[in-house]
Amino acid sequence: MGAEQVTGRFTELYGAAPEGVWAAPGRVNLIGEHTDYNDGFVMPFALPHQTTAAVSRRTDGVLRLHSADIGGEAVELALDALAPQSDKEWTAYPAGVVWALREAGHPVTGADVHLASTVPTGAGLSSSAALEVVVALALNDLYDLGLQRWQLARLCQRAENVYVGAPTGIMDQTASACCAPGHALFLDTRDLSQRQIPFDLAAEGLRLLVVDTQVKHAHSGGEYGKRRAGCEKGAALLGVDALRDIPYADLDAALARLGDDEEVVRLVRHVVTEDERVERTVALLHSGETRAIGPVLTEGHASLRDDFRISCPELDLVVDTALTAGALGARMTGGGFGGSAIVLAEAADVDTVTKAVREAFAAAGFTAPRVFEAVPSPGARRLR
Repeated sequence: MGAEQVTGRFTELYGAAPEGVWAAPGRVNLIGEHTDYNDGFVMPFALPHQTTAAVSRRTDGVLRLHSADIGGEAVELALDALAPQSDKEWTAYPAGVVWALREAGHPVTGADVHLASTVPTGAGLSSSAALEVVVALALNDLYDLGLQRWQLARLCQRAENVYVGAPTGIMDQTASACCAPGHALFLDTRDLSQRQIPFDLAAEGLRLLVVDTQVKHAHSGGEYGKRRAGCEKGAALLGVDALRDIPYADLDAALARLGDDEEVVRLVRHVVTEDERVERTVALLHSGETRAIGPVLTEGHASLRDDFRISCPELDLVVDTALTAGALGARMTGGGFGGSAIVLAEAADVDTVTKAVREAFAAAGFTAPRVFEAVPSPGARRLR
């Protein structure tokens, strides 16, 4: 839904035109999965799919929220009554942002908000982060808070961690807030230092497909939290602040120190090798060896499947089928337990790969996947 449409619907809902319209994208993570809450490296880029928000300020301590995708009446909330984990509906994400801003001392006195999104939900493409970031950016502009993009990302992460109760890292919100068109974002999640890495696949005759398996997941579910707790246990046993502090060259020695705690060994091995895969991908892209990142992506999937154990039959089928059909590389992306996979392929092979994946899903009796091309797109911005 474009700026004109959300403006018109906002006016119908609230009786006056909005003060502005903003957009924030979903994201695909090229490489670097479950490293962000371990202070590690990630490499996402923004999708063309985005959440759009028409917003106006209020001065009476009331937050009114409406979603074109949910329908119904606008939900009205009192700012003074906002409390962590008090809301289990979609409204927790924008309300959590307002709560986080106010908790940080920013003078937000209310808002009318109308939202519309093209980011698939539950697909591992950061629909929740897009929702958080678009509201944060709008309020930052309207209330002249002067916060930088990385600060907005931090506040959005706090909203999701504390208010919603999902133990996510910082990657999704930073990607939505900070990505640039035609680039992937090389992000150090410890200090939030960033480098925009040119990633123009079309110029090289390549394509990156997203295959949404239609298997839904929820980050606030227990399995995601268990993986994070296991990583923290591994860091504590190894005497480091975070697993990013274990050098790749010292991995075998570190694993030996963990003894027979098989689960922690697997989690530590994934995080340390995944950080190395991110750095290897950056080096390959810098040297112009874009096709060579394909096997690195596939290595990452094997690690997520076998060590982190967050894949599922549908994701594995995408990867195996795509590779058999000639793809250069493939892996699951996002939090896991469903969601999406990415496939790197020659442009000439896209139709063949897509057909093979669709036929494999049909033969397995799975719901037909949604397949689309991922083009590195702009981060959050004001539209009008």
